[in-house]
Amino acid sequence: MEDIEIDELADPELDDPVFIEGLPGVGHVGKLAAEYLLEEFDTELVRRVYADEFPPQVNIDDEGVASLTCAEFHAVDAAGTDLLVLTGDHQAQSNEGHYHLTDTFLDVAEEFGATRAFALGGVPTGELIDEYTVLGAVTDESLVEILEGAGVEFRDDEPAGGIVGVSGLVLGLGGRRGFEAACLMGETSGYLVDPKSARAVLEVLEEVVGFELDYAGLEERAEEMEEVVGKIQEMQDQQQGMPTGDDLRYIG
Repeated sequence: MEDIEIDELADPELDDPVFIEGLPGVGHVGKLAAEYLLEEFDTELVRRVYADEFPPQVNIDDEGVASLTCAEFHAVDAAGTDLLVLTGDHQAQSNEGHYHLTDTFLDVAEEFGATRAFALGGVPTGELIDEYTVLGAVTDESLVEILEGAGVEFRDDEPAGGIVGVSGLVLGLGGRRGFEAACLMGETSGYLVDPKSARAVLEVLEEVVGFELDYAGLEERAEEMEEVVGKIQEMQDQQQGMPTGDDLRYIG
């Protein structure tokens, strides 16, 4: 196959669509948020993108049928607002691959008439959290006030080290193409898939783009993850109560 191949599956006419990127990352925040959009709204699969930069593997469905790993674009009717949502199970495996694939993703977005883009992701805190803040980065200062009005925080030198992968390049390369682009990053521990962080990101997107979501499905997933977190905390508490090496010497 070529380095990058695109299957054109449908060509709906979209009205000023907003390009939404949600590929795997910290806490799977962006991927979970993007996939929830696909679950809640009417969608149509329009493009599949194959690349030799993805891991050499196939995905197996419930009936045992294999398909080559890829990224997918879905046209989404968000109650009258058109979205073009990018999802997938993998990112590129090299620096060059990130650039080439992001260029391809932006080509597809431009093809459908998108001029605005939101990259969704997570920023790790390294600890379990209760209050889920969304951090932002933008291609133009004019977007800061709009996002701050939706509760997004902009902090000096955060995230530390910048934004890597497709989410960062949607801003870097997209900005050079004239996209109005922003990255919405939900704070997350980074240890587990984080539905609560995904919801925080979606609530910002909901307000800024202009649609409404029912979060019942994400709430169920959040409850399931809380059970997992509870068990982890219980195990940690038990380990903290275990005798240390020094203590063990005094057990007869």
